[in-house]
Amino acid sequence: MHHHGYAWVGEKKTFDNEALRRPPHADPPPPALPGDAASQRLVERYREVVAEFTATDLPPIQTAHWLMKPRGVVKGTWEEPKGAGEWLGLQLAEAAPRFASQADREATRLALLVEAAVERLTWGGDVSWGHYLNGTLFRSVAVVTCSPNRSRPELSCPHR
Repeated sequence: MHHHGYAWVGEKKTFDNEALRRPPHADPPPPALPGDAASQRLVERYREVVAEFTATDLPPIQTAHWLMKPRGVVKGTWEEPKGAGEWLGLQLAEAAPRFASQADREATRLALLVEAAVERLTWGGDVSWGHYLNGTLFRSVAVVTCSPNRSRPELSCPHR
């Protein structure tokens, strides 16, 4: 078992585009009917999701779906949960001064988050955190367990 880290910062409105955060459905929509604007929009939207989901670093809705993203978006790989926890702690420390919520910046709370994350990773769980930053930005950080992933064992590991 090992763990991969992922991080993303971007506009909240981009993060809110849930269609691009879900993998494409296994069954594509039927071909667009001539003159039917709704069916044409559906086909175009499906094509956009197919092209974007596995090509971008936009965080997926389901944490395990990070494994479907390009190998290049992996920020780190660790054999032990403690190493992944240290990386998570660094991610929090780096971003905490910009958290929109004062309560989210509290040092004890952040330390407890990291401690709980290491415990979860130890039994093969995944960790996913999101924080609003000052302005209109959102930050997502995740660590996904591989070999296999507990919630999605059919997903292949990006680095093995």
